Order: sequence, then structure tokens, then C-alpha cells
Amino acid sequence: IMTKVGIYSILRVHTVIFGEDAGALASIAIPWLWPLAILTLIIGAIGVLASPNLRLTVANLVIISVGTLLIALAMQRESATSAALYYMLHTTLVTGALFLIADLISKQRGQAEDRYVVSRKITHGKILGIAFFISALTVVGMPPLSGFLGKVLILQAAEGFTEIAWVWPVILIAGVASLIAISRAGTTIFWRYSKESTNSEPIHPMKIMAVVLLLSASPLLVVFGGPVTDFTHQAAVQLHDTAQSVDALIPGGNK
Repeated sequence: IMTKVGIYSILRVHTVIFGEDAGALASIAIPWLWPLAILTLIIGAIGVLASPNLRLTVANLVIISVGTLLIALAMQRESATSAALYYMLHTTLVTGALFLIADLISKQRGQAEDRYVVSRKITHGKILGIAFFISALTVVGMPPLSGFLGKVLILQAAEGFTEIAWVWPVILIAGVASLIAISRAGTTIFWRYSKESTNSEPIHPMKIMAVVLLLSASPLLVVFGGPVTDFTHQAAVQLHDTAQSVDALIPGGNK
């Protein structure tokens, strides 16, 4: 959540303080945002492939999402900001669910926890397997879930930019790296296990309910995609309206 707060802070400060009316300081950070965004995606892609356990994999998936959001912010378009807000909703909820799933898995595998090593069979493998499968499809950006729609909106917003030659390949390569990493995680944790007896404690129903609630946001963001994108577009318009933002913060500040 705090990474998304940071992204929103960048967006808010940049549009209000360093917006079109800032004179010589207008868009001062944009030349830095493009390389930083691409570098963040590359670091996240390398990290997700090198992660030795599920929690580090999810953490690096968060880094990839930050890089994707930075690319959208660097475009300085209302359509890109709207896409970023939609993608922010998606990634915050889904990665939250993945962290919860990683914690539940680690408590089912004994000393191996969530490391990618052969361990005893998970007691509640079916429930956790289904939850992991859905969250994996969503976080990677596979259709028809919200991750796919969010990335499509960002890629569409990039049309017309000279940086599109970098944006599309880097986002798609990061997606492939995520798919490879999450596939390795699933096959190792759920399919490769020893004959060691399992004596894990049962999972509390409320913990499963928390995961279900977070994951249900993904299909809901698709089913209600129209109203949600309308809302994010209105928010983007307000964010890019410097005069309205100044009046909201300092009444009469534009006079």
C-alpha cells in the first residue's frame, strides 16, 4: 500500500507544483521518470526471476507494478493517469492477496516455509492452489482479469509517444518474467513434495475469507469496468486541472 501512496504523491505533487503553470519548473521531473520507470521494471523482472521464495517473488512483483505505474505517470496524459489509477486499484488488492496466500503456504510446509524447495505436501492444497492460480493469472495480466485490462489501458495510452518503442517491449518482457516466476512457484510448491507426513494446523476460515474478498476485486473490476474507468477518468481530469487543485487546497489561491 505504501508504494502506491508514493506513486500517488508523485502524481499529486507533479501535477500541482510542477504542472503546466510552473514556468521554468514545468515537467522538470519527466526526463528522469522515463529512465527510472524502465529501470524499475528491469530490476523487478530480474528480481522476480531470482527470488528464492514466494514472498520475495511477490515483493518483486510489486516493484514491477511500480515501474508500470511510473511509465503511466511519465506520459502526462489524462488517459494514462486514468489507466494508472485503475491499475493501482488492481495491483494493490491482488498483491495483498498474494502476500496473504504466501503466509498461509509457509505455515503449511514446515521448515521449508515458502522457499522453492521440495517439502511436505500442503494439507489444504486444493484451496490454496485455486487461490494461488487465480491470483497468479491476475497479477501476471492474463485475460480476462483486471491485470490484463489495466495493462491494455496503459499500453493504449502510450500511443503517439516516441518512448513507445521502449514501453511496449519492457512491459511485455516484465510480464513474461512474471509468468515464468509465478509458474515456477506454483509447480514447486504444489506439485513437488516429499512423502513426509503432514501435521499442519487447519486454516482459519476468516483467513480464507480475507483472500477471497481481495481476489474477488479482480473480476469485479472487469465486470464493472465501465463505471470504474469513468470514475478514474474523472479523477484524472481533476488531477490534471491545476487551477481546481489549487482552489481546493488554498481557496482563492488562483486570484
